[in-house]
Amino acid sequence: MSDLPKTMTAVLQIGDGYSGTSEGPQIDDASKYLELAEIPVPTPGKGQVTIRVRMSSVNPSDLHFIKGEYGQPRVKGAPAGFEGCGDVVAAGEGAEGLVGQRVAFVVAMGGSGAWADYALTDAINCVPLRPDLRDEDGAAQIVNPMTAMAMVDIAKQAGESFVVSAASSQLGKLMVSLGRDLGLKPIAFVRREEAVAILKDKGAEEVFVTTDPEVAQKFAAASKALKPRVFLDAVSDQLSEQIFVAMPNGARWISYGKLDAELPKLTQMGQLIFMGKRIEGFWLTSWMRSTPPQDQMRVIGEVQARFVDGRWHTDVSSRLGLRDVVSQLAEALKNTDGKVMISP
Repeated sequence: MSDLPKTMTAVLQIGDGYSGTSEGPQIDDASKYLELAEIPVPTPGKGQVTIRVRMSSVNPSDLHFIKGEYGQPRVKGAPAGFEGCGDVVAAGEGAEGLVGQRVAFVVAMGGSGAWADYALTDAINCVPLRPDLRDEDGAAQIVNPMTAMAMVDIAKQAGESFVVSAASSQLGKLMVSLGRDLGLKPIAFVRREEAVAILKDKGAEEVFVTTDPEVAQKFAAASKALKPRVFLDAVSDQLSEQIFVAMPNGARWISYGKLDAELPKLTQMGQLIFMGKRIEGFWLTSWMRSTPPQDQMRVIGEVQARFVDGRWHTDVSSRLGLRDVVSQLAEALKNTDGKVMISP
């Protein structure tokens, strides 16, 4: 650490703990939740690494978190940002082997966030990157791609078709294209008509627009024909419940996000009893903790190969400098056709 600066620029959280709200990840003014500051460069403890950040990404989970709506409490004055890529410049005991490597990383509780010049995380939350992988793909290498691989694997075990909400998102597009490559028939839900052709091109068997007044009836007909038994849902609203109700026996509604503030009501409780249906959640952190290391390495290798050979691609909608995040993040998020990336 002796050759590193003593201070760094970071985007800090203003709030502390939980807000008690459930508004969704939309923000109209980032200054309500974030501020720019100079703070000490974090020092790694046992099993930790300090990373000089090259690029970090903005995920819906980041926005839920800074608003106090995530499943973990905010820490006032701590840098924000769950995911990025960069170079390991210092390591604590047991993590020295990562020094000098370019890695993708996620930051868990006890770390120091990715929206900063330097981040701090546990070594086990780092993935060494191939030299032929772009920083843009490295900065979005873990949260979305590994979630896509894990959840589509769940879907593959349940039948030939599965349902994806918010399918025009970066993660949605990854899941649809992966499903196609595995010989499955993804059914996609999107908000905008212009996204239909994009998802069809990526391999969706059917694409439904959520603003269509007959969307529930149209999906019910498709469900009878394709019999999807897994619903991978990032929205979790009342339409989600209608989709679940229209699915066949043994269907699983797997919620991994809450993009809509609407709280759904369960209208067919009997289906849980008599049709063997299940409602459950998916959190990548739990998957990583419970999946054997050799299986994780297989997934990591496949993810990086897909980005390098062009089967997967990180769509970037906006690029912000670290010093522009507070003033420009809300405007940048209005373009939903890709990810917002942050660079120091």
